Amino acid sequence: MPHTRLSYMPLVTYPDVVPDAPVTAALSLAEGLNCALHATAFSVDIPPMAPPLGGLLLNLAELIRTTEENSRAHCRRLQDLVLQHAGPAIKAECTSRHLPAGVAGDAAANEARYHDVSFLPWAKDMLVVQEFAQAVIFGSGRPAILVPPSAGFDPVRHLAVAWDGSRVAARALADALMFVDDQTQVTVLTAPDEKQLSQQDLGQALVLSLKKRGLRAAAQNVSLDDRPVAVALQETALNAGANMLVMGAFGHSRIRDFILGGATKGVLADLRLPVLLSH
Repeated sequence: MPHTRLSYMPLVTYPDVVPDAPVTAALSLAEGLNCALHATAFSVDIPPMAPPLGGLLLNLAELIRTTEENSRAHCRRLQDLVLQHAGPAIKAECTSRHLPAGVAGDAAANEARYHDVSFLPWAKDMLVVQEFAQAVIFGSGRPAILVPPSAGFDPVRHLAVAWDGSRVAARALADALMFVDDQTQVTVLTAPDEKQLSQQDLGQALVLSLKKRGLRAAAQNVSLDDRPVAVALQETALNAGANMLVMGAFGHSRIRDFILGGATKGVLADLRLPVLLSH
C-alpha cells in the first residue's frame, strides 16, 4: 500500500509578504504530485526598543504594534488562501508561528525535516522570499521545489534531470524518484560545454540505470549557445516538454550568508519552471 507523501510550505509575512500567485501555483503542484500539505505562516515578533529622544520623533511602540498586527493579519489571510485553493485531492492543514525577526528561516528549515518535500513559492524580486527559500534548501536536509507564479496546473508527468554525475545531482535524482512511476518520462540533461565531465557518456549511463528500474528515460545534451547554464537547462527542459527540472543545489552557508554555485544562483535569479533542488 503506497504511503502518503507529506509536503511542507512555509509562508513569510515580514518584512514583505509572499505573493498569492506562487502560493496557489504551489498548491496545484502539490495536488499534481499527490502530496498532503502542511503550511506554516510566519508572523513577526519585534522586541520592545527604546525610542530616540524620548519618543518625540517616533512612537516606536505604536509602530511595532502596527507592524506585528499587519504581519498576523497577513498570516490569517494566507492560511485562508491555502485552505480555499487546496484542491479536493490535497489533505491541507495550516498553522502559524509568531517569531522574532531573523529566525523564521531556520524555524522553517527545522519543520521541513519532518516532511518528504517542501514547496517554496518564489518571488524573484523579494529578498526575504529568497533568503527564506535558501534557508530551507540548504538547512533542511530535504528536497525543496521552487515554484514560480507562472507554473502550470497540469500533473507532473515529465521530469528533466540536470546530470553531471556529482554527489548533489545523485541526491536530487534519488529525491525526485518518489514522484516517478512507469508512466513518467525522464529526460537526462548534460551540459558538456559548461563543465569538464568525468566521462562523455554520463547521460547515457544514467538512462541505462533508469531503464533497468523500468522507467522511461532518454538523454539530451544541452548546448549553451552563449546562454547562462541555468537558462540553457531550463529552456531545454521546457522545449523537451518537461514540467519540472531536477538538479543538485551547489552551495554552503557561512552564518547567514549563502555562497551559491553558478547554476544554482542562475536558477534562483531566473526561475522559469518548477525546480526540485537537493543539497
